[in-house]
Amino acid sequence: MTYPVFAVTVDLVVLTVREGGLHVLLVRRGIEPYLDAWALPGGFVLEDEDLPTAARRELAEETGLAGAGGHLEQLASYGAPDRDPRGRVVTVAYLALLPDLPVPTAGTDAAEAEWRPVGKLGLAFDHDRILADGVERARSKLEYTPLAAAFCPPEFTIAALRQVYEAVWGESLDPRNFHRKATSTPGFVSPTGGSTEGGTGRPARLYRRGDAALLNPPLLRRRPGD
Repeated sequence: MTYPVFAVTVDLVVLTVREGGLHVLLVRRGIEPYLDAWALPGGFVLEDEDLPTAARRELAEETGLAGAGGHLEQLASYGAPDRDPRGRVVTVAYLALLPDLPVPTAGTDAAEAEWRPVGKLGLAFDHDRILADGVERARSKLEYTPLAAAFCPPEFTIAALRQVYEAVWGESLDPRNFHRKATSTPGFVSPTGGSTEGGTGRPARLYRRGDAALLNPPLLRRRPGD
């Protein structure tokens, strides 16, 4: 019996909140196929790597975002026979949620790297589908986990956390209702004892991410149809 030969790649859906909106990290390809097209960062898995190691390496090599912190998890695998014109390539996609970071620096086979608002982007390969799956995973995670804090620095205000929900879900939330639920939901956030300084308004309390793995009941539910 002969066995088919597959190449394995990793692709990364890297999301952050910038300028009040949800942004994805993209690279402009410097090599064929899809020369000059925009795509998710990623590349081939080396023989001596496991998948998470390959994902972190590709993120650092193609964007310069090494040790960026945040959250990284496996999203899904994609293996349509015609997804890559170079041959039979299966990719394992990862979802990364990061706080707002400086402009990335392109490297290796990426000609350029930048943050783009999430939307209809016309990406190379099947990356539009992978991006859509990653955004939906992020939106769902915000319903039942404390992962919204992955978009924030280590210490943050409840208002900053609410802005994450508004950016990722694309809807406005009542500030008082959100504050009440955020501070009363067990394991969601934990007060640091500090507060903001130097602003023009009243100082706001600072919080850090709570220790709950799941929120039961969920902090908030998306509106039907979202």
